[in-house]
Amino acid sequence: MNDATARAAALLKEHRDSIDRLDAILVYTLAERFKRTQAVGRLKAQHDLPPSDPFREAAQITRLEELAREADLDPAFAKKFLTFVISEVIRHHEQFQK
Repeated sequence: MNDATARAAALLKEHRDSIDRLDAILVYTLAERFKRTQAVGRLKAQHDLPPSDPFREAAQITRLEELAREADLDPAFAKKFLTFVISEVIRHHEQFQK
């Protein structure tokens, strides 16, 4: 392996190590978020509130799209991601209603 290839391999490893750390942060952050949304779901069930709040969901999507723009992330991707997360949260909230 020549020097350029060795440097490229070392840089590739650094990038991948960073990606692995970021993946761990994402997983733990999502776990914490779902703990909070499950608490919201239980509270909604206890007070006979609907599992979905379309106005809040729309506001959150708008907010996340703006954050994505600020972070130089594709807002359409951010919207798809949050829409998926919201659908999972609503599914959990519906389970608490049963």
